Amino acid sequence: MGNDRLGGWWLAGGGGLLAGLALPPLGWPPLLWLALAGLWALPGSAIGARGGVLWGGAAVLVSHRWLLGLHPLDWIGVPGPLSLPLAGSLLAICALAGALLVGLWVGLARRLDPRRPSSALLLSGGWGLVEVGLAKGPLFWLGLGAAALPGDRPLAGLAALGGSGLLAAVQLLLGWCLWRCCTVPQRRRWIAATVAAVLLSHGLGAALLLAAPAEGRESERVLVLQPAIPTRQKFAWAQQQRLQQRLAAALVEARQRGATVVLLPEGALGLEPQLADGAAVELISGGFHSLEPAGEPEQRSALLRFAPGERQASSWLDKHRLVPLGEWVPLAGLIRWSGLSAVGGLQPGGPSRLLLRPAGAIAGAICYELSDGAALATATREGAGWLLASANLDPYPLMLQQQFQALAQLRAIETGRWLVSAANTGPSLLVNARGEVVASLPSERAATGVFDLPRLQGLTPYDRWGEAPLLLLLAGAGVRRWRYS
Repeated sequence: MGNDRLGGWWLAGGGGLLAGLALPPLGWPPLLWLALAGLWALPGSAIGARGGVLWGGAAVLVSHRWLLGLHPLDWIGVPGPLSLPLAGSLLAICALAGALLVGLWVGLARRLDPRRPSSALLLSGGWGLVEVGLAKGPLFWLGLGAAALPGDRPLAGLAALGGSGLLAAVQLLLGWCLWRCCTVPQRRRWIAATVAAVLLSHGLGAALLLAAPAEGRESERVLVLQPAIPTRQKFAWAQQQRLQQRLAAALVEARQRGATVVLLPEGALGLEPQLADGAAVELISGGFHSLEPAGEPEQRSALLRFAPGERQASSWLDKHRLVPLGEWVPLAGLIRWSGLSAVGGLQPGGPSRLLLRPAGAIAGAICYELSDGAALATATREGAGWLLASANLDPYPLMLQQQFQALAQLRAIETGRWLVSAANTGPSLLVNARGEVVASLPSERAATGVFDLPRLQGLTPYDRWGEAPLLLLLAGAGVRRWRYS
């Protein structure tokens, strides 16, 4: 029994580390299937749900280690000795959340008997639905639904059918098939079934990608300005002057090169978003604005839209998902702390991601709102012709930029829309409706890029039906489980 427990702990810890490595930026599904095969073995092991806790915690510690890049936090007034422990605590909170969720899943799997196909379908579909829900929560959640990118775009094509939730369920089922290959006597039959499942999932995903339109009847030419101003120096007078100069040059370049829209990243225009002169062309930039909806002033982060010739924004799309402790602090009125941000104490806007414009509506995601594919699919169904991802990922390391790019590719596949990203230090890029990165700007450097964005109107199955395919999978598995229990 002692050796069984020791082997189980090694299986759980090693599998979690492997899963964390398999997620973007690597995005290599076969490595993930191997980690998931070990996860399926935990319900029948001596350590059970405790092994799931270790698996989940290890996976999140590896995949979210970029959180340590927040250190040092002296630029927002955190004393040096507290900076690294505070950044480590944020990582630990995320790891604890992952550990508890996976531990609960393993405990449920133990009760349902994961050897049964109906149980495998229920457990996989349930995991997928939970990931969809977590993507709407306060934490940045990089789950199994994003693990196919950037390394396996054909498999990621399944997201056009059922979103990242269905993709997560398929990944779990492929891991289950691999686990069964190692644990049943009829290995040849299960190996053949596993190969067939891999080929079928990739074939269907590739077909969905080919069905996505590559071009549209109409297009817009946009200019993306990547200012590359360090967040720690953002409010310094010299940096503010540098930003104004780059913006003025970008507006001139846009008119010269025939661009009708200039895009700036999240928070670029700061707390006083007013232009010195009227914009030569339409400008969409991250910034802040104040409202008094109930007589109390509220400050919000938003995508601000300046019509040509205007000095002030005429419309905006407020950020809905605020960063815990960074932009939003629970019980902030009681503890009187604005959080880990130079502009803390923000209020969330509405859940809709649709930004209306005379040239045609678009869907906007600010920062890690990009992880919520369901919200962007809803905005697409409501008439968005392309997607805009606006972010400031400094001072985080390059790893987070690569994860952001993988999510951008996944959102483009799900919605069947081209996506343009405007980020402070990167990734500023253009992704087509098939999830291919068409163009990008160099990371960590100030640059501009002019991109032609087709406006598309067709809808993917996921745009139309949302999580319905995943719910049908769960319903079918539930009926089968009930009939043969």
